[in-house]
Amino acid sequence: MSTVEGSKILVTGASGRIGSVVTRRLRAAGAWVTALSIDDSPSLEADRVLVGDTTSQDDVAAALDGVDTVVHLAALAHRDIAPPYDVYATNVVSTFNVLAQAGALGISRAVVAGSINACGLPQNVHEVWPAYVPYDTHLPVDIADWYSLSKHQDESTARMAWRHWGIDVVTLRFPHVNSAEALLAQSRQLTDDPRGGLLEGWSYLTTEDAARAVELSLTAPTTGAHAFFLAADRTLAPYRTEDLLDAFAPQVPRTRRLVGREVPIDLTPARELIGFRAEHEIDVPTLDLPARLRPAVSPHTSPSKEH
Repeated sequence: MSTVEGSKILVTGASGRIGSVVTRRLRAAGAWVTALSIDDSPSLEADRVLVGDTTSQDDVAAALDGVDTVVHLAALAHRDIAPPYDVYATNVVSTFNVLAQAGALGISRAVVAGSINACGLPQNVHEVWPAYVPYDTHLPVDIADWYSLSKHQDESTARMAWRHWGIDVVTLRFPHVNSAEALLAQSRQLTDDPRGGLLEGWSYLTTEDAARAVELSLTAPTTGAHAFFLAADRTLAPYRTEDLLDAFAPQVPRTRRLVGREVPIDLTPARELIGFRAEHEIDVPTLDLPARLRPAVSPHTSPSKEH
């Protein structure tokens, strides 16, 4: 597999939690990096830093000048971060604008920050349950919020861009991504109240691993438009995954057994398509589920569902 050394790469959302780490990693690997950020960020480690808006055709055109590949990370990254119109419009227009202009210029590859929320479960405003676990790319979609809708739509935009212009696109469905310190604090919260992590499968990724996944996606020998889940191999909750599912989602079918704290997400496409496996795990001890969280009767769930 080739490296990014010598490549000219645009990173949008470069001052964000993932973007700043991606920008630093790509530059350290020998890429020539253009960083596009909505705010002035003097600390960004890039060869060219531009302040601009990814919904602006002019700003994106200037940022794409002379680049070979694109990493599109700019987004409003939560349902409640701004009014619904702004969240949806910003995310969808940004992704279309970046991919359409890149495709029209003949740029051959783009990597897009997708989200586990593309399936609609974690930020849903109703009580919902996954159709089955582990989650995979065929999981039925149940969307009831504008952020999830925007991320689902971004994947359709990627497929359109590939079909229309031939630009290969990898969309990485990130789980919660943060620093090791912040993730450790979240793990403590999940120790007290693990139910809150159910619809995300108690999944996570460190910013370092997220940046590594981006780099691998830039150089992977994939063609077409692909979208798939990423996560660390084990959950952020300290309890065994099947115990958690027995307690909080006993009615959800399981297509196979889950061993220990195995994350209930199929990570096979990440392995096969970009060669990714998380290298940084939060040091969480495996504990027995406390009696207060155990179901009154231990349910029996068959792993034989076909889909």
